[in-house]
Amino acid sequence: MQAFETRPPALVTGPDGIVRVAGTRVSLETIVAAFDVGATAEEIAQQYPSVDLGSVYAVISLVLGHRGDVDAYVLRRRTETAEMKDAIEAAFPSAGIRARLLARRAHPGAV
Repeated sequence: MQAFETRPPALVTGPDGIVRVAGTRVSLETIVAAFDVGATAEEIAQQYPSVDLGSVYAVISLVLGHRGDVDAYVLRRRTETAEMKDAIEAAFPSAGIRARLLARRAHPGAV
């Protein structure tokens, strides 16, 4: 008989390909980023109350045990995010937006 039952971190991959703590919207890269800048597990759990302290420790343990794979995943997500941001900014340029908004305020009926 085993004295303690271990449980793997409850991570799930959504249809969007983002790995999150199960039952929350907190992504793996969010916890990794906080840990990498020096946040303790307790601080992370306080900052993201939907993730219990045990899950934070489990995720940190997974990160430390699979650092290369986790870093590759985080890099891929950052690249995908940057590409999406570039595509959105290309489709909806922000140049002149202040002038356009002020013009709308000055002439509310105009399109």
